[in-house]
Amino acid sequence: MNRSISVAVKATASTKKRRSFLSRWDAPIAGYLFILPWLLGFFGLTAYPMFLSLYYSFTDYTLMEPISWVGFHNYEKIFTADAKFLQSVKITFLYVLASVPLKLAAALLVALLLNKAMRGISAYRTAIYFPSLIGGSIAVSLLWRNIFGVDGIFNEILAKFGIQGIGWITNPSTALWTLILLTVWQFGSSMVIFLAGLKQIPNDLYEASGVDGANKFVQFFKITLPMLSPTLYFNLIMGVISAFQMFTSAYVITNGGPMNSTYVYAMYLYERAFSRYQLGYSSALAWIMLVMIVIVAAIIAGTSKYWVFYEADTGGKKSK
Repeated sequence: MNRSISVAVKATASTKKRRSFLSRWDAPIAGYLFILPWLLGFFGLTAYPMFLSLYYSFTDYTLMEPISWVGFHNYEKIFTADAKFLQSVKITFLYVLASVPLKLAAALLVALLLNKAMRGISAYRTAIYFPSLIGGSIAVSLLWRNIFGVDGIFNEILAKFGIQGIGWITNPSTALWTLILLTVWQFGSSMVIFLAGLKQIPNDLYEASGVDGANKFVQFFKITLPMLSPTLYFNLIMGVISAFQMFTSAYVITNGGPMNSTYVYAMYLYERAFSRYQLGYSSALAWIMLVMIVIVAAIIAGTSKYWVFYEADTGGKKSK
């Protein structure tokens, strides 16, 4: 009898131990199964192509000939004997430095105007956000080209005021600014994020500062901007990354522009890859672009401690 009880106890303990072992694996396995589609997409469509392009950047790969390893030759040629590379980098940085601040300023201004309780405000927000939904499309680029062409709508409006219009797209001094204006016009996504950040600022701060005699101008710089700085930081990083990769507008509207005035980096990369079929060289260009974006993002992140304030921060320093 005692032996039977002992056997039963051991069997029960063994079953519990086995169930405990399986239970430790059930949750992780289930989790991996749920994210398996994303993992397949990430490794198959993102990670693998990235590492393959890194390998190609050290080769002479032209689609027409067998792949040959050349080491750092592509990178050396880019930095020492490629004038178009330096030109495209200069134009890209000019585009980034002009378009990103203007876009954020427009988005913040409109967000402040829409952060009010008024009739039909949802319709206004939707209408202003709509251009961002179609941003970057070929149709919008073609429309923009027609608007700022020699016989475009913009020149017709200027003619009504007695102003002689010019070919805004065909003029080297204004072609890039038409692309910048298009980017600024598509500020809807940043505006929505700013609007969400404004909703998180307690109204008590404005009421208390108003009692102390602070006007709207002081409240904006002493309350709104500091409280909104994390949102501004996020929009700035995302805007910089997007601006560095701008291609569709430059290709469709100006196709490099007069005297290559809108010949941005992504266009040069595209030309090397799909016009000259120099895939190894273009892969090196792509990785240089990645490094440039990382460096700029790192600089912004490094300086953020001086102008980004969180709830746990006091005067730019974390409270103890």
